[in-house]
Amino acid sequence: MTKKPSLATLSINAGAPPPEQGKSFRRGPEFASTFHLSGDVDPTAFQYGRFDHPTWRDLELGLSQLEGGETSIFPSGMAAAAAILTSLVKPGDTILLPSDGYAPVRYYTEQYLVRFGVNLQTIATKDIEHFDFAGVDLALLETPSNPMLDTFDIREAAERAHTQNCLLAIDNTTLTFLGQQPLALGADISLCADTKSVNGHSDVVFGHVSTKNSALSDKIREWRKYSGNIPGPMETWLVHRSLSTLDMRLQRMCENAMRLAEYLSEHQKVVSVRYPGLVSDPSYKIAKKQQDLFGFIISFELSDKEAAENFLNACKLVYEATSFGGVHSMAERRARWGTDNIAEGVIRFSVGCERTEDILDDVEQALCDV
Repeated sequence: MTKKPSLATLSINAGAPPPEQGKSFRRGPEFASTFHLSGDVDPTAFQYGRFDHPTWRDLELGLSQLEGGETSIFPSGMAAAAAILTSLVKPGDTILLPSDGYAPVRYYTEQYLVRFGVNLQTIATKDIEHFDFAGVDLALLETPSNPMLDTFDIREAAERAHTQNCLLAIDNTTLTFLGQQPLALGADISLCADTKSVNGHSDVVFGHVSTKNSALSDKIREWRKYSGNIPGPMETWLVHRSLSTLDMRLQRMCENAMRLAEYLSEHQKVVSVRYPGLVSDPSYKIAKKQQDLFGFIISFELSDKEAAENFLNACKLVYEATSFGGVHSMAERRARWGTDNIAEGVIRFSVGCERTEDILDDVEQALCDV
């Protein structure tokens, strides 16, 4: 019996048509907002660019193969999160969000959903292990959390959530479907901001939502249709193009991150390091159990704000930016936003695809200025 290829191998051609004699391996983007539609409405035909699109179909098929559930794509990770939060709750329902997760998701819920009668509850990622989900209708949680990389057991959390009739959605942006499989672990929904490592080239804003539950998928797609939160064909095609190199990029990034985390953990000017791949890290046990990769993000603390800024200014290869997952290394002092409630000297470092020795050399010389 032929062994099924790994997800890493499948990602190279996921969603692409079978090869045909004399045809290109991949279809290009189809630039169309309107499609010929005569007579009675044919539900199987393309009708209008806000409803469905040929270029969407290819990427959604590929992502569905990799996520293990029906996939809907969006023009940003926030649009994907908003689709979940808006389409799956009603007035009186309670949403649970991480207090130490992506702040704009909390802001959206506070500013635009609470006013319509939705309740918001927050929890630190480290406390989810003992949370029973009583009274919660929808939980949208992160593991590992961003930026401090705390984790929780998805399978155990899903079992407790479902006992309370609560839907569990996992923001899987920091790892992607190649690093962790939320749906296979029991989550109802997997969310990813493809702006980050799925696209990986820092040139597209994008997101997607996947679920095994067709009823949930229908609600999410309907919200996309009527809210108009749709991606363009060029952005969609660029993200699909990037799937073919995702495994190679992630492998290099994660290997680099492991080496850098080990180096930082021994450096006398570094107060502390968070990286799930370190055996000493609080997240290691759970990460080892449910993740296929330890990830490419490191959070480490220097003595204070001045030390962190001196380090960032001294780096030659690292881009200072408020994002992660690109082929180039990026870092920022997270406390500058005033939203994460973390120490002034904490740096979130997104390790890129540069040669390991070059990154280590650059960090070493930058730490000399701290």
